[in-house]
Amino acid sequence: MAEELKIGVLGLTHDHAWGNLAELEASDLGRLVAAADPNEELRDKVRADTSCERVYDEPEEMLSDEALDAVYVFGDNLNGAANAATALATDLPVLVEKPMASSVALADVMLQASRESDRALMINWPFAWWPSMQQALAMAEAGDIGRVFSTRYRSAHNGPQALGCSEYFCEWLYDSELNGAGALMDYCCYGAALAAAVLGRPSTVTGVSNRLVHDFSPQEDNAILILNYPDAMSVTEASWSQIGHVTSYVGVLYGTAGTLQITSDRLLLATEEHDMGVEVDPSPVPEHWSSATACFLNHLVNGTDIIPLCTDTVGRNAQEILQAGLESCHTGKAVSLPLPFMNPYV
Repeated sequence: MAEELKIGVLGLTHDHAWGNLAELEASDLGRLVAAADPNEELRDKVRADTSCERVYDEPEEMLSDEALDAVYVFGDNLNGAANAATALATDLPVLVEKPMASSVALADVMLQASRESDRALMINWPFAWWPSMQQALAMAEAGDIGRVFSTRYRSAHNGPQALGCSEYFCEWLYDSELNGAGALMDYCCYGAALAAAVLGRPSTVTGVSNRLVHDFSPQEDNAILILNYPDAMSVTEASWSQIGHVTSYVGVLYGTAGTLQITSDRLLLATEEHDMGVEVDPSPVPEHWSSATACFLNHLVNGTDIIPLCTDTVGRNAQEILQAGLESCHTGKAVSLPLPFMNPYV
């Protein structure tokens, strides 16, 4: 067997880091050799929870000291994007947690660094690893529900604190500069990615957002984006104020010959013959698409494809949808795409 890839992690303030690092610990393809984060408590945690022994205060120090094969990025949306671009510029493949960046301008910087270095950039969308999601997207691609003319996805809970997010995660989720917005950036991103994967780039985006319930953050706790295409439309919803998970984490693909409803553990197909839907048993998930770590490392070691939902093109288009939605929320008008590029460093 080939030698394991040496992986470093840049940033640990995103709570999704720990599940992904646990998957890396269990993988035969790579091992975590170094981590960088300014918070001592998180550096201690990564030592305790993984086999990683070398930790750093600053990403630049880790990147200059370590002989790495690839990096994971699990910081806030602003600094995480900058760290990802830096790593790509030093010829390191990058796995970054959704939604890729805090702005489309930073997403474009990351994409440019990936293209110039010819190194992989993968965006991890946790729902990509649901067998139900993989089966639904495969069925849509095969035309099993006819032409898809609409998608919908709702992400919701009663706020990051109520959900049990760490203080480090909450601190930047509630910061519009570090996050890019509030609930809109955190949770509308899923539906934006689903729409981008199935329908591509919309022609316009219209958004509404508001702080309806909570005052733990100055940012919006609810948001809805409506995406308009020449022959399709999509809705993506976010809430940080929903009690319970009824209707939450539910996706729908509407086709001219059928409808697919997707949850983490169930896939329903409705047709004219079965209008209330019948349960579809998803095909076994390929090992190389069983998790973000499996997908990323198999791509680097064995040349398997990155799952389409997690490609950098889909991630970048989702970021543009979010940016247009934010602008629409502020202006009260529909925003046309493509957006003009703005260099974030000027």
